Amino acid sequence: MDKQERQNKESEILAAAEQEFIAKGYDGARTTSIAQAAGVTHAMLHYYFRTKEQLFERIVDEKFRVMSQSMLAVFGDPNLPILERIKGGIEAHFDYIAANPELPRFVINEIITRPERYELLHRHAGVIVSNIYDNLQREIDAAAERKEIERLDIRMLFISIMSLNIFTFVAYPFMQPIMGALMADRNKFLEERKRENIETIMRRIKRQ
Repeated sequence: MDKQERQNKESEILAAAEQEFIAKGYDGARTTSIAQAAGVTHAMLHYYFRTKEQLFERIVDEKFRVMSQSMLAVFGDPNLPILERIKGGIEAHFDYIAANPELPRFVINEIITRPERYELLHRHAGVIVSNIYDNLQREIDAAAERKEIERLDIRMLFISIMSLNIFTFVAYPFMQPIMGALMADRNKFLEERKRENIETIMRRIKRQ
């Protein structure tokens, strides 16, 4: 098996593992099911990933890496005005969750059922915040000094972004039957909700 074939097989295993972990959680996931879905033997799966724990951490690494890149691409772009960067960052985070709608419940369930997972998830989330925090906070402070925007702590901004965006997807399954027509068209509702989340946060930031 050449290098490209090995990479393809590893990718197939990771794709199958992601579906298994997110659908069933760490405790419910079975490496035999992952191997079957990936079209490999159980022995071959363990050749690529020696333990279930190692495979799980690889999935978490990848999900947070992609989310970090999508947010940093906007938040960290010095060529954009500060308000555009914040607006774009909110939108990038929402779009990432929209593309991975089961991820928030997966993370919450892992923290609740396996508290020791908190350190792993905290480490990844902390990298995202630390990569963005210092430079963006300085720019926000400078813009506030120029009276272009209201003063704010970027940590509170991140909490607002996560609270509004993540709750949209965590709440959707049980809110949809109650809200009826508002949520009947999922794509339309998500676009409207994204605009609402952006406007809610931007109203806090913009000077009146």
